[in-house]
Amino acid sequence: MIGKLNRPVKLWVIMVAALVVWMLSTGFQRADSAGKDDLYDQLKVFSDVIELIQKDYVDEVEAKDLIQKAIQGMLQGLDPHSSLLPPDAFEDLQIDTKGKFTGIGIHITMQNGFVTVISPIEDTPAQKAGIESGDRIIKVDGTLTKDLREAVRMMRGPKGSKVVVTILREGVKKPLDFEITRDEIPIQSVKSISLKPGFGYVRISNFTGTTTQEFEKALEKLEASEKPMKGLVLDLRNNGGGLLNQAISISDEFLDKGAIVSMKGREKKNTKVFNATPSPVQRTYPIVVLINGGTASASEIVAGALQDHKRALVLGTTTFGKGSVQTVENLRDGSGLKMTIARYYTPNGRSIQAKGIEPDITLKFKRLDAAEPTGAEDAMLKEKDLENHLEAEGEAEKADPKKKPEKPVEDPKGRMKDAESRVGPLKLETLQNDNQLMRALEILIGHDVLRQAKN
Repeated sequence: MIGKLNRPVKLWVIMVAALVVWMLSTGFQRADSAGKDDLYDQLKVFSDVIELIQKDYVDEVEAKDLIQKAIQGMLQGLDPHSSLLPPDAFEDLQIDTKGKFTGIGIHITMQNGFVTVISPIEDTPAQKAGIESGDRIIKVDGTLTKDLREAVRMMRGPKGSKVVVTILREGVKKPLDFEITRDEIPIQSVKSISLKPGFGYVRISNFTGTTTQEFEKALEKLEASEKPMKGLVLDLRNNGGGLLNQAISISDEFLDKGAIVSMKGREKKNTKVFNATPSPVQRTYPIVVLINGGTASASEIVAGALQDHKRALVLGTTTFGKGSVQTVENLRDGSGLKMTIARYYTPNGRSIQAKGIEPDITLKFKRLDAAEPTGAEDAMLKEKDLENHLEAEGEAEKADPKKKPEKPVEDPKGRMKDAESRVGPLKLETLQNDNQLMRALEILIGHDVLRQAKN
């Protein structure tokens, strides 16, 4: 352990670690580029700071922790999406992209200081046990739940193991205990429903390792109905992204040739063009893609590709604007190094970094059963609002740090309702209250009427 080493050895270890940090922060520049004296001086400053902290800081601090924080600070100083992932966070990322995890099967959020159930996932232990939307989780195995991430961690565990979840339920005076047996929970990233004969709706919530497979099954089910497909609404709203290869595969379902996306990095290996390939299944029906400020990264790739190829009409509001590509390297201590390696570009060469995809038809979201819009969409942070964000190549414009998003109109029940509609089972009556979706359906129906008139 470093703390038990004598001072010369300790300083030598720290100097080596500092050298690694300095090399990373300067892009592995050679010492002679800045001068040997400058390198030595920077290393001395770094080691002096660590030694002073260990000697005089109010609390005892391990050198390992200090170095990890230095690395984290260095990465966060590059851009908002580069970071050091501790082993538990790295594990969570791997779970999110695998398409399954072991737990009880619920979507949760923080509401009014409580861990609150948005919706139990269909056919999971939580649903079978009787957990309901709106339940407040106050304890897990007798431990109070105050933090969302920690609550998730406590409810996950080995398949077949048991966990006791204590909840408060509206209308019930006393807390309720549910003993639930954990099981493997699939992360369903695709949901679909027929809006009316011949018109389908598919929602992709994120891009995991199983998304393309799920998407193809959804399309096949919609296409197998008695009436042929006349139009499709593809909903990418609030889709924060995920795996690049899945976004490419989804786009390729509707494209036969040309570029889907290109990426350009400093290294040659990070500069590539991904092209569409001919498909044995011809899907020529019109498509309307729904986007909003929560549409980011991989979902922006899909929207941009279909828009540039004029394969779909894009409706909604401007997307998040995350036009960068990250890779995650597994480090020897079990942590992960997430680092931005390239910018990506739409088929027409558009960089959406800090800009986003602009819709063909701009229409803000509004629940048709609400008196007025919530304003939540205007309050969404965008890539350009994040500190140290990358600019589109050749761009010099910076976001106004003083500009703050508009405060949304408070509507807690409405927010919960919207959240449940995103992650819960698709219900036609709920979808019919979505003004953007209904406008998309009107466009597809109108297109079909015109097509029939021409014939």
